[in-house]
Order: sequence, then structure tokens, then C-alpha cells
Amino acid sequence: MQELLLEVKGVTKRYQEGSVDTQVLNDVDLQVYKGEQLAIVGTSGSGKSTLLHIMGTLDRPTSGSVTMLGEDLYALSSRRQSDIRNQDLGFIYQFHHLLPEFTALENVAMPALIHGVKREQAHQDAKVLLERVGLGHRLDHIPAEMSGGERQRTAIARALINKPKLVLADEPTGNLDAASGEAVYELIQELATQYGTAFVVVTHDSKLAARMDRQLHMKDGYLRPLDIENLTSEAS
Repeated sequence: MQELLLEVKGVTKRYQEGSVDTQVLNDVDLQVYKGEQLAIVGTSGSGKSTLLHIMGTLDRPTSGSVTMLGEDLYALSSRRQSDIRNQDLGFIYQFHHLLPEFTALENVAMPALIHGVKREQAHQDAKVLLERVGLGHRLDHIPAEMSGGERQRTAIARALINKPKLVLADEPTGNLDAASGEAVYELIQELATQYGTAFVVVTHDSKLAARMDRQLHMKDGYLRPLDIENLTSEAS
């Protein structure tokens, strides 16, 4: 039996701007299990990224709860939430958000250093991960000296440096050419298997979504199961 890692229960999200009230998420329920690879597809503005941010404690729900290993994330102090983001969660974005003045090695090591790992060990762990994602020859290169695919693979290594239980990925192949995108999603699957990390991937990429263990569809703030046969049309 799969072990429950994270549960979203009855989550709604509304934004109020002046007299305009916008409902972004509508009573969303979601379970994520240890080691699973889950894709959430849907059009722009459907609420996918908002849900991902709430799962990662980057945005607060209007109502509902998010629990991780039985711990209510929004009942915690901001300090404890920050610790969870650093230790138990990894984040990958469409635009890699690497620090431009730091090398690939330094970027990947950063979360470990924040976690309190000694510099020598953090750099060694970062080197191993960068070699694992095929970037052993780019350790001392800054982001401007790398291709888009290399920068995204660096971001994936950074997301994994603290061996998180869950990685939240927002359009991880959305800014890449087909060949780089192919390499990235093969890498996600391989690393998920190797490290036992769960991945939740928000994507327009139907090929990436089809390779995940499970696919869900977000439309107008509602989350529903998605028939794999309808994946191409729903992801576009």
C-alpha cells in the first residue's frame, strides 16, 4: 500500500482586488504518495501554479488544509514552514532562477549550505549531483555560460541537494527545445526512481505528462482525474 506524503483537502483560493473577487481554486482535494510522479495539466490561468504554490507554502489558501506526513503546514510558524521548504521540498521552475553570479556548483550547493551542511560536504554533494545530471564539465560555469537545458538540469540538481521528499515542478520543460525537454523529463523519472522522491509536475507538455504515474486536469479552479487518451487536447 502506498504511503501518503501530502494531502490537499478542500482548498479554495480567492484574490480580492478592490471590488473584484476572483476565485482561483474551488474545493480542491489531492493526495500525493511517496515516490509517485504526478502531472497536473490545464490551460494558462486554470489555477495549476496557484495550487503548486499552496502545496509548497509559497501562498496561503483562503480555506482548506494542506498536510505533509500528517503535519498541517498552515498551522505552523513561518520559521517551521521555511525549514520544510528547505529540507523536505524541492522546487523547479520554468525559468530556472539560478543566481547569475554563482557557478553551477555554488548554485546547487546553496540549499545545503542554508541547511547547515559544511561547505566542503555541500560542494562534494553538489558535484556528485551535477555529474549525475550530466554536468560534471560545467561545475565552474555561471548560468550565462550554459545552455537553457544545462541551466534547467542545474536547477533540478539544486532541487535535489537536500534529498527532499517532494519536488514541485512548474512547467520545467516550458522554456526548452524538444531535445532539452526530452532530456529533462527522462532525468526526472530516473531521479524519482533512484531517490524515491515524489514529483508533482505542472505542465502543458503532453509528452511529459503521459510519462508520469498519474495525470490530473485543472480547469476553472477544479481538479479532476484525466483520461490518458484525452491528454493531448487537455494539455494544450
